[in-house]
Amino acid sequence: MMHHTLVFALLLQLPLYVVAQPGQVAHELPLITATLMDYIDGTANGDPDQVRRAFHPDFNLYTVNDADSLWIRSGAKYIDGIKVGEKNTRQGRIISIDVEGNAAMAKAEITVPGWRIFTDYFLLLKYEDAWRIVQKSYSWRAWPKEEK
Repeated sequence: MMHHTLVFALLLQLPLYVVAQPGQVAHELPLITATLMDYIDGTANGDPDQVRRAFHPDFNLYTVNDADSLWIRSGAKYIDGIKVGEKNTRQGRIISIDVEGNAAMAKAEITVPGWRIFTDYFLLLKYEDAWRIVQKSYSWRAWPKEEK
């Protein structure tokens, strides 16, 4: 319990929680962050090409549907659903990045005011000299109702 409290306190104080080998952070963190921001900004600004840059062409999205079943969605279909130039109210922030060698995990929060708050978990791999998201798993909760 103490460990979880400490981690939670650290997350509240830091804009980004990073775990990595010391010499690797300075070089890889901006590259991983740029990949994640291609996803975050591309989805908010209706730019499927920007989103496509962030992901491996064969990636999938995973979540649990309302029937408590695993739902797997093709990344290509996800990107195809982004309407070019259609901006929206999505706001994203990177919460954490954990990197080791050519593999990384990241967590982001995406809010859609008035509707939902998504928590996204990403698996990334560095290959051909670039970081790409190879899998996205996510959960969501309803936007808090206003108290009267």
